[in-house]
Amino acid sequence: MNRLADVTSPYLLQHAANPVDWWPWGPEAFEEAKRRDVPVLLSVGYSACHWCHVMAHESFEDVTTAKYLNAHFVSVKVDREERPDVDAVYMEAVQAATGQGGWPMTVFLTPDAEPFYFGTYFPPAPRAGMASFPQVLEGVSAAWTDRREEVAEVGARIVRELAGRSLAHGGDGVPGEEEVSQALLGLTREYDAQHGGFGGAPKFPPSMVVEFLLRHHARTGSEGALQMAAHTCEAMARGGIYDQLGGGFARYAVDREWVVPHFEKMLYDNALLCRVYAHLWRATGSDLARRVAVETADFLVRELRTPEGGFASALDADSDDGTGSGKHAEGAYYVWTPEQLRAVLGEADAEFAERYYGVTADGTFEAGASVLQLPVGERLVDAERVESVRTRLLAAREERARPGRDDKVVAAWNGLAIAALAETGAYFDRPDLIERATEAADLLVRVHLDDAARLARTSKDGRVGANAGVLEDYGDVAEGFLALASVTGEGVWLEFAGFLLDIVLDKFVAESGGTLFDTADDAEQLIRRPQDPMDNATPSGWTAAAGALLSYAAHTGSAAHRDAAEGALGVVKALGPRAPRFIGWGLAVAEARLDGPREIAVVGPAGDGTRAALHLAALLGTRPGAVVAVGEPDGTAGGPSGGAGGAPEFPLLADRPLVAGKAAAYVCRRFVCSAPTTEVSELRAELGVFE
Repeated sequence: MNRLADVTSPYLLQHAANPVDWWPWGPEAFEEAKRRDVPVLLSVGYSACHWCHVMAHESFEDVTTAKYLNAHFVSVKVDREERPDVDAVYMEAVQAATGQGGWPMTVFLTPDAEPFYFGTYFPPAPRAGMASFPQVLEGVSAAWTDRREEVAEVGARIVRELAGRSLAHGGDGVPGEEEVSQALLGLTREYDAQHGGFGGAPKFPPSMVVEFLLRHHARTGSEGALQMAAHTCEAMARGGIYDQLGGGFARYAVDREWVVPHFEKMLYDNALLCRVYAHLWRATGSDLARRVAVETADFLVRELRTPEGGFASALDADSDDGTGSGKHAEGAYYVWTPEQLRAVLGEADAEFAERYYGVTADGTFEAGASVLQLPVGERLVDAERVESVRTRLLAAREERARPGRDDKVVAAWNGLAIAALAETGAYFDRPDLIERATEAADLLVRVHLDDAARLARTSKDGRVGANAGVLEDYGDVAEGFLALASVTGEGVWLEFAGFLLDIVLDKFVAESGGTLFDTADDAEQLIRRPQDPMDNATPSGWTAAAGALLSYAAHTGSAAHRDAAEGALGVVKALGPRAPRFIGWGLAVAEARLDGPREIAVVGPAGDGTRAALHLAALLGTRPGAVVAVGEPDGTAGGPSGGAGGAPEFPLLADRPLVAGKAAAYVCRRFVCSAPTTEVSELRAELGVFE
């Protein structure tokens, strides 16, 4: 009996009709394995994973394979985005045993959840030196039956080795100028001066590293850091990794030139990149950065927003290939042939589009099909014609079969989207984006947050998943709430951020301090408590928490939160000089600490034009990690207009009077303040606002 029909994960629901008797992760599955005395097949993937779909079609939908699985194993299916803790501990085992990992992840476990055989994708028949999936199943089953002691010994040894691995610690001290300079030097060495980005193929958008580079330039004036950030962002925006018609970024490029993407679009990438391009515009005034930030924000709202007001996790890479065969192909929704351009645009505009978007007869993706780009050297010579072509192509593309969407709402990634949309909306006078950010924040509070301020990691259709939030959920949601508080002047978001960060201090930080875990101390016990300080496609829970703790401390003056942030940054001191590409957000947080971060209080009557102008100038300031509070003088609970009685909604507004009856801005650094100003130009100069 397949038991996936009632789960909330769209990835698991894709397997609910398989002939495999799938179980969701849980004690019941392992109890069944013990009862039947059979091993567990653990299959881990995610909805937008191309090879997960391939293996599902080839093996899990195959009746013969399913019969063998059902007879000899208890099969457990896990969505890695829903249970990152399960994914992390077994991926660590896979990488330790094989030297590599990936998805789908295929692991065979004892009924005590001890792993003893590993792999990723297995084909249905032997291929290129790979054993077939049926061969693997038969071999594992034979080992379980005939060599049980050997299997048990392997599983126990792997668990011991994982448990014996040293934990990451905050270390001694915080990263200073020396460590940051070494990190910048390391990035310079790995920088691709020709194509932007770092390293070779495949190339992933280095959003967190770019944020570090922008903050380092803002603090030190380093032109080299700014050049790397700006060149990388322009190269990505002109490449095929960026959707030139509809906005938004694919997950990565398979080449070092950013031409051919792996077409799945993830919420976290687009949230991080939307914010980075907005910050690049803030630092340089780049029209390209502004356009990409706004288009990416619009993509998030148009393509990923759910009816409940949150944001869905991903769009698939694959869609119907349009041949009428019912087959799916990667990129089918996005690529174009010259003939398709002519069918939509006519001869003259099609020739223009071929030149403008780099479409060739040979194709840049597969034979005859091209990914749209903006080749370097092309310039916007006829804006009206470009917009007409883009609009018609986008409308024609809407008629194609759309990629599937993973509709689950992940708390952490929604936190990233809230921060991006709030800031982009504020910078570019788009109150609708701020409203969408607020609605997503409301959903997280209503659906994901319980009465004890504990977060659920996922929901779908307004129904919360039965999976506890991990550290990245608390850190990223707090980050989103803090950004929303600065933009809207609604102190309730600062309060909610405080609730979440108190849970971080209570449940995720080791007693010795400076050490964080990815799961709470009362979470389900796995074979190892996961812990990873390195940033990957998103900020690690460790660095996300460090950044939110530092910002909250700047808002409130809380020594406990600042001490925890600085303790967590010890790992950035150790890892930043050695592996800067993989701890970019940690380095960005380190830049904020080196600069203060600045605390900016803007006071004035609600609706006052000068207050609004000062507030915008404060938000546009480039000082790393600066926090902003806006409201009435001595603003009390009741939102940006203040209210009678009660404690100040923003501690930064306390004892901040008007100056000569005018709205004023106070800029402080670790609660040592410069003279207040009523002049927008003075504030812009002090905060490094681009002119």
